[in-house]
Amino acid sequence: MVGTFAIDGPTRCSGLEMVQYDAAKLLDLLGLQFVLRKEQKEAHVTPAGAIQQFAWFVLHRVGS
Repeated sequence: MVGTFAIDGPTRCSGLEMVQYDAAKLLDLLGLQFVLRKEQKEAHVTPAGAIQQFAWFVLHRVGS
């Protein structure tokens, strides 16, 4: 299971630049040894009340 900022998530968090992912972008990064089993988005409310879009991915490593 991998959690990331979603494609429509923030570009910065705590002053740091963030990278956003969808399934295609994550699988491109990880390579052909992983297949997607499930993807789910989540609207996370920060302590300051802002809403940040997160994405969760369940992956399976091919051959394991």
